[in-house]
Amino acid sequence: MKLALATAIAAFALDDDLVPLRQACAAAGIDAQVVAWDDPTVSWARFDAVLLRSPWDYVDRLPEFLAWCERVAKLTRLWNPPDVVRWNTDKRYLGELAKAGVPVIESHFLAPGDDPASLPDLEEFVVKPTIGAGSRDAKRYLRADRPAAIAHAARLLGEGRHVLVQPYLRAVDEQGETALLFFGGEFSHAIRKAPLLKRGEEPTRALFKDEHIQPREPSAQEREVAAKVLAALPFGPLAYARVDLLPSPTGPQLLELELTEPSVFLPYGKGAGARFAQVLAEKLASPP
Repeated sequence: MKLALATAIAAFALDDDLVPLRQACAAAGIDAQVVAWDDPTVSWARFDAVLLRSPWDYVDRLPEFLAWCERVAKLTRLWNPPDVVRWNTDKRYLGELAKAGVPVIESHFLAPGDDPASLPDLEEFVVKPTIGAGSRDAKRYLRADRPAAIAHAARLLGEGRHVLVQPYLRAVDEQGETALLFFGGEFSHAIRKAPLLKRGEEPTRALFKDEHIQPREPSAQEREVAAKVLAALPFGPLAYARVDLLPSPTGPQLLELELTEPSVFLPYGKGAGARFAQVLAEKLASPP
């Protein structure tokens, strides 16, 4: 069984999951090879499946990346599939999940052509593009910083990008962010991220911000919210999913649902690599 682990040329040495995943795949009888989605020399049809892992430059090349996903899916199996990727790469999906009853952080959206001064009046909030990853172009503001926030939104809208504005949940400063990992629809492990957005810090333009990670045991309430998120999806069980939650006075709330290219933090979950590889082996053995 030949499996391509798709990264990007720009991210080849940045994905900490690739080594443990390759080792786990080898133990499960899978020949897993790391290849870049933007390497034109790769023959994708020679793989039994392609697993999206770290094509982290897609944000600046989204039409090209989505077209590549469609091409690959015609040659072999792509996990997660193109319809999932297309839906998940734009955070306006949060609005759909909120309508489905999922506890999502209050989200306000601006489209190109909207007045950037129509930002909601919030005491503390975050402005970021709806298509983005790794906290790129995201910044935290106070109400007193509103003119700077409007200028930030205006820049993004002027570039033809949609904008997401959310209240900043201060409990994250003490409790951090919880990410729950699921393989084949089953819970695997969870991690805690230290808060990423510091007050007054400029948005990063790198592929992603440095993250401070440690394993953690999610609460029963976090497990319940994550299950509710996955149950609301318009797709069947997926090879992988990461549910990112933030604490709030009313309980855990969904920050993001990562179905395209999330780090899955295999080094932080005992047996996580083996669990992921087992799911992949089962999918490879099943009919296309």
